Amino acid sequence: MTATNELFRLKGYTATTLAEISAAAEAPVGSIYHFFPGGKAELAEAVVLETGEAYRELFVLFVAESSSPGEAVEAFFSGAAETLESSGFLDPCPIGGVGREVANVDERLRRAVGRVFETWVQTLAAGVGVLGVPADRAASVARSVIALLEGGFVLARVERNGDVLRHAGREARGMIERTAAAATVPGSC
Repeated sequence: MTATNELFRLKGYTATTLAEISAAAEAPVGSIYHFFPGGKAELAEAVVLETGEAYRELFVLFVAESSSPGEAVEAFFSGAAETLESSGFLDPCPIGGVGREVANVDERLRRAVGRVFETWVQTLAAGVGVLGVPADRAASVARSVIALLEGGFVLARVERNGDVLRHAGREARGMIERTAAAATVPGSC
């Protein structure tokens, strides 16, 4: 699945063929169908889910090494900026790209991308909730942070400027910290 992930990052889902996946994986096309009878779409679903979980686990590590969820989010965005810069602004993750490509044409993949985003929202919302933020507000803030991250990737890649993501990370941290501060004020949130 690593070869498929790399091709999706480089070319996108639609432009990547099974023949290219086969060549990159050094495996016959028949092997792909053996493990993924649903072909490219089933393989893409597995790649999206596996990659999504890897990034979720990476964020959990950032949280464990940070003093607050806001700090963890800002550090995560900064790390993403560094990854973009060191790769020549290649897409670091196929999830958003696959989601944008298939949202209106492939329900199975749209749902897979949606499940990934939902696990990210739940993970971040749990961290924000620890600050005393009500669950519905924490989920709303988490969705906004994910939107900043995905939009930040697009803008940073187009502008070839990692500082776009760093700025978005500072804004995301501020949003989390303002929401947490408001949650401690009686009658707010």
